[in-house]
Amino acid sequence: MFGRRKRQTVSPYDKTGKIPVIRSSICTGEQVVGFKDVVSGKFKELMLIRNGKDLAEFLSRYQVEESEVKREW
Repeated sequence: MFGRRKRQTVSPYDKTGKIPVIRSSICTGEQVVGFKDVVSGKFKELMLIRNGKDLAEFLSRYQVEESEVKREW
């Protein structure tokens, strides 16, 4: 009841039209991860990355390998 989290289901993304991207702020160092549409260039922000654990959670949740993730400034 209290203190228990529901397990979130795995949500695979559409690999044909989107790429995983980490957007990093030069000024503040804030990092946000999400998916960028290849055609339109629109970025859908999914989660804030504060440490390596957050990145690992994103990678496992969306079944993405770390080598696939691009970094933008």
